[in-house]
Parts: sequence; structure tokens; C-alpha cells
Amino acid sequence: MGLRNHIGSLFKGPEEFDLTSGSIAKPLFFLSMPIVVTNLFQTAYNLADTFWLGQYSTDALAAISFAFPMVFLLISLGMGLSVAGSILVAQYTGADKEREAEYAASQTMTFAVLASVFVGMVGYFGVEGFLGLLGASPDTLPMATRYMEVISLGLPFMFGFFVFNALMRGYGDTITPMLVMFGSVVLNIAIDPFLIFGWTIVENAPLIGTISFPELGIGGAAIATVFSRVLALLVGLAIMFRGNRGVEIHLRDMTPNLAYLRQLVRIGLPASIEGTGRALSMNLLLVIVALFPDTVVAAYGIGTRVFSVVFLPAIAVARGVETMTGQNMGADEPDRAEQATRLAATVLFGVLTVAGIFVWFTATSVAGLFTTDPAVVEITAQFLRYVALTFGFIGIMRAFTGSFRGAGKTLTAAAISVLMLGVIRFPIAWVASGPLGETGVWLSFAISNIVGAIIAYVWYQRGAWRASELTRAKVDLDETSVGASTGD
Repeated sequence: MGLRNHIGSLFKGPEEFDLTSGSIAKPLFFLSMPIVVTNLFQTAYNLADTFWLGQYSTDALAAISFAFPMVFLLISLGMGLSVAGSILVAQYTGADKEREAEYAASQTMTFAVLASVFVGMVGYFGVEGFLGLLGASPDTLPMATRYMEVISLGLPFMFGFFVFNALMRGYGDTITPMLVMFGSVVLNIAIDPFLIFGWTIVENAPLIGTISFPELGIGGAAIATVFSRVLALLVGLAIMFRGNRGVEIHLRDMTPNLAYLRQLVRIGLPASIEGTGRALSMNLLLVIVALFPDTVVAAYGIGTRVFSVVFLPAIAVARGVETMTGQNMGADEPDRAEQATRLAATVLFGVLTVAGIFVWFTATSVAGLFTTDPAVVEITAQFLRYVALTFGFIGIMRAFTGSFRGAGKTLTAAAISVLMLGVIRFPIAWVASGPLGETGVWLSFAISNIVGAIIAYVWYQRGAWRASELTRAKVDLDETSVGASTGD
């Protein structure tokens, strides 16, 4: 409790501000900042693997360049349930319907676990063939397969923790998931090098001789990630069952309710399509990147990891906008949702543009943090410079799509994402990579970032986000349908 109280002096929890009245900027800031830190910790998982495996071998680094997009794809297939749960919890909380919020959270956790078990098994048995289709070379395919087999088996624990984050965020508590994630990341970073490189516990001791732990390579990185996520999920479940922080779940509410599943699917399916579209785009781009040498594949992997760090503010503020929109929709305050969205888009454009300028000037140094291979450093720096000055446009797009999701207009958010990635980025990369080589792929990122922001802004401006439309977009919170499910 001492640590949490100290953190509370830096970040305000939901009990200290009201998302549905008063200031817009302060609650959005205090809601988003812990999400920034949480997402930074989340990215630290991938960065730790990227760093240590970069020291292990270039082939291992290329292997996780194939593995990471597939991890994202597996998670994206089920992420719609977590988005739906977060939206329902937010809107019920804004409408002061605590019982319905608890039931929504309990049902979401049940179906999320069931879905992740199924997706994990599909991933485990199909991983090698899928990676082969992506074009993994004979040197990288066995390592990427080994990594993904472990991750697939641990997917229920990984996804369960994502759902915990989403449900707590819907209630308005973003501090507790941040603290749990912190402990998980520290554990992962601590054990990563030992599992990858192996270590000697006792050397040439009398009677027992040498005791050592084997070198597991890329498989060790996967084991470290899954193990730390298992512990994080157990802590998260304990918090939700106790109910003294954020939304509470109950065993009595976790019996699968197929009628409620239909509601979760109706809201969450477009979000799954959006996430899956993003993941498929990453994987399809890998098909193009795999046509080039492993140095280019490794550079692509490093570059996308760097982007994942830079875009943390955009993702976090979008999640904050999603929660503010959801709660204000539940409280019938659509104008506040619109104000939050416009503020977020403006601030994110400025912050990420400054970040892009910094990355442009330091690209070589940033690339050198992840590998000692001069060829990989040079190609990565080129990738970063082509994309860096378009970072601000990602902020605009994320702010608008976050607000669409919070209002239950998940199909709109999905359509914008699919247009940006599937209709713009991939075709440009496919066509331009012929005459321009890997530079054509880098250009596709820059162009799609700008066009994606324009699409989101125009969609917003053309009337899809007026207060009257917001009111009609609100998820149906009719007590007769939900109350019947909860037994109230």
C-alpha cells in the first residue's frame, strides 16, 4: 500500500476526479499518463527480447521480426472481447449501473479466456506453416517457430492480463494495472538473459561438480515472457475478485451466457477486425520484407519496435479518450466526449511531431542500441528517418478512432484502420519495393500515416461525430435486457 500511495501522489486515480463533469484536460491527462507508463512496460517485454536476442545472433533477431507480428495477430483475433468489455464497463459506470458493470466484466473475462485457449491451440499447431508462408528463411524459421510455440501455449495468460487492463481502464482505474505491469516487466527483464544465454550456478564444487542452466536461446525469451505474464494475471484476478480497486468480478457471474456473448461480439467484432487488420498488415509486409536479406528483416523488426515505443502516448491517450467517451456517453454528455477528442488530437500531433524530429536526428544512435551489426544499423536508421516526420499524423488518427470505439462505433474505427493499412500501406509497399527496394516499404509507412490521419479527420468532420450522432451511437444500456441477465 505504501508504494501505491506514493504513486498516487504522482498519478490521480478515479476516486480523485470525475470523467463526466468539470475539466476535460486534467482527467484526460491523469487517465492517460498511467496508460503511457503501462504501455511502456508492455513494450519493454518486446524491447528486452529484441536487445538480448540482438546480442545473441542476427538470425535470432530476424526470427523475432517474424514472431512479433504473429503474436500481435493471435492477440488481435480475440481483442474485440476486451474492447467490448471496456466499453460496457465504462458506459455502465458513467450511468451509475454498478451491478451491470460487474456482470459485464465477469462475462468478458470468461469468454476471453475461452477464446484465447482456442486461438492459442490454433497458433501452436499452425505456427510453422504460417511462418513459412511469410517467407522466413531456413535459418530463422526453426527459431521463430520455437518462440511462437511457447507464446501460443501461454496465450491465455497473456490475453487474460490484457483483459484485466481493459476492464480496469473502463472503470477509470489506470494506476493499478500500471503497478502490476511494472512488477511483471521487472521479472521478465531480470530472467531474460539467464534463460537465453544460460548460466552456471555452481562451478567445480566438491562432490556435486558443476551445476548449470542450459542455454535456451530464443525459446528462453519466450519462456521468460509467459512466466512473467502468468504471475501478472494471477495478481490481476486477485484484485478483481477482491473488488477493492476498480471493477469487481464474481464467480456467480462467470457462467457463460450465450445471450450476453452476442452483445460482446456485436460490439467487439469490429475491434477484432481492426486489430486483426493491423496484424495482417504487419505480416503481409513481412512477406515483402522477407524477399530481402536478413539484415533488412532485422532492421524492419527493430524499426517497428522503436515505433511501438514512440507511439505509446498516442495509444495511451486514445485509450483515455475511449474511456472518457464511454463514461460520458453513459452519462448522456456527448459534448464532453467531442471536446476530449479534439483536445487529444491536437496535443498528440504536437507531441509526436517533436518526437519524430528527435528520432530523425538520432536514428543511427537509436538503431545502435539494438544491434552491433553495422549493416543492420545503417538500414534501420534509414527506415526511421523515412517515417519519423509523419509520427504526428498517427496521433491524430489514434485520437479519433479511440473516441469512435468509446461510443460503440467500433465498425467506424475498424474501417479507418483497414483503409490505412490494407488499402494504402500494403499496396504501396508491394508496388514501390520493386523499383525502390526496401526504401519502397519505408515510404509506404510514411504515406499511409498521413493519409490515415486525413481519413479519420474527414470522417469526423463530415458529421459522424455530431452530438446527435453520438447519442445514437451509444451502446444500448437498457436495464431490462442487461438486468435480466444479471438477475436483478
